Amino acid sequence: MAMESGAEAAAAAAAGYYGGNCGWETPKREECRIPATLPCPAAPRKAAADFGTPRRPPKNGYFQPPDLEALFALAPRRQASCA
Repeated sequence: MAMESGAEAAAAAAAGYYGGNCGWETPKREECRIPATLPCPAAPRKAAADFGTPRRPPKNGYFQPPDLEALFALAPRRQASCA
């Protein structure tokens, strides 16, 4: 049996004490664990449609311009040229 130096004896004792991991070990307590993922919250609900009170037609009626049809008259079509 050979004589061990003080440093070798301390290293061997530390290896036996810490289980050979040189003092570093993953914590296993519940407070050190990563928490479980929480479920995602529900999507926000769509706001209810607020239609309010229906509007009444104007007392004097709607404005009827005399040339209203002229605004919507179709312009004459152009002939497509073939090159």
